[in-house]
Amino acid sequence: MRKEKILIVDDLEMNRSILIDMLGENYDIIEAENGVQAVEILQKMNSVLDLVLLDIIMPDMDGFGVLNVMNENHWIDNIPVIIVSSERDAFQVERAYGLGITDFITRPFDTYIVRHRVINTLLLYTKQKRLTNMVEKQFTQKEKYSNTMIDILSHIVELRNGESGLHVLHVRAMTDFLLRQIRQISDKYSITDDYITLVSNAAALHDIGKIAIDEKILNKPGCLTDKEFEIMKTHTLIGAKMLEGESLNPNNPLVQTAYEVCRWHHERYDGKGYPDGLIGDDIPLSAQVVALADVYDALTSPRVYKASYNHDTAIEMILNGDCGAFSPLLMDCLRNHSDVLKIKMEGDVAHEINRREIKRFTDAVLNGKSSGLSDRTLKLLDYERMKANSMQPQSDMI
Repeated sequence: MRKEKILIVDDLEMNRSILIDMLGENYDIIEAENGVQAVEILQKMNSVLDLVLLDIIMPDMDGFGVLNVMNENHWIDNIPVIIVSSERDAFQVERAYGLGITDFITRPFDTYIVRHRVINTLLLYTKQKRLTNMVEKQFTQKEKYSNTMIDILSHIVELRNGESGLHVLHVRAMTDFLLRQIRQISDKYSITDDYITLVSNAAALHDIGKIAIDEKILNKPGCLTDKEFEIMKTHTLIGAKMLEGESLNPNNPLVQTAYEVCRWHHERYDGKGYPDGLIGDDIPLSAQVVALADVYDALTSPRVYKASYNHDTAIEMILNGDCGAFSPLLMDCLRNHSDVLKIKMEGDVAHEINRREIKRFTDAVLNGKSSGLSDRTLKLLDYERMKANSMQPQSDMI
């Protein structure tokens, strides 16, 4: 049976040894004599550590420094921290709790208290992880079913349209990629992970209106006549109309976003698109991004009316305005990250859509575990007594 791993961080060996004695042989103990050492251990072992017992006042990097690093790297989300310190200042205690610690034990402490607070902390976090995994599994399964239904519907449209079954995956993967690039280079939009997932899922429905278009027009090998093209353009309004059905909740974010994508993914930044001739940022970001993803995949995939272009040619055509106008921000994303996009689109696109992270939903306020004094601790105590005895004649205070 795996022993739980506890990292003890204290600059005094005596303190570390006493804690080890209190915890007994039930745990796999790792020691760090300062904050810098502790961070190095956390970097290597954060995925397997179960608990950190942390002192505040230490050289090189104090306990607050360690907590700051743990917060920056989000290790504090999964590794509980109990402060074990002689510090009693209320401000310092409050500051430690503000940085995410689970408990605060002040010295001198009782063996019983330490043991049971450690035990309670580990038990609570074990239950929390189990519950989180259970919720994550249920959530993932539900999302998987939902995405499967979206994929089935969009695949039906593709089959009628004579397009490859990868079109939806390509558009979703590139939509995800573009939104993440926009978030990195600009704060113009509020782009969260949830929003990226939402738009990527809605992207799969961008052409559902084509299900109502005559197959002879959809799969015509040559150029469309003006009349045929006008009919083809109605797929945007048909798709939007389908999403206004009475059985659908208009307040559902996926329905709202899918409506935007279906209706406006053929709009262009200069107002020369269809069906409504929207200009600039009057076009929702979701539709702008899916429009570019759709154009890129249309260029790089074979169609009944054309052969496929390679990645570099497709990027050049888009940047030159051969496929209509897109926002300068999207053009910057393509221009600056073309090589990365090529690698991603040539890879397994099914894995390019990042799932929403299951956020921590329980806060823990917990407790402690262990035994008698070891030979190591006794030797250290004797050493401390020897130092005190040698200094006693020299100081009335000792």
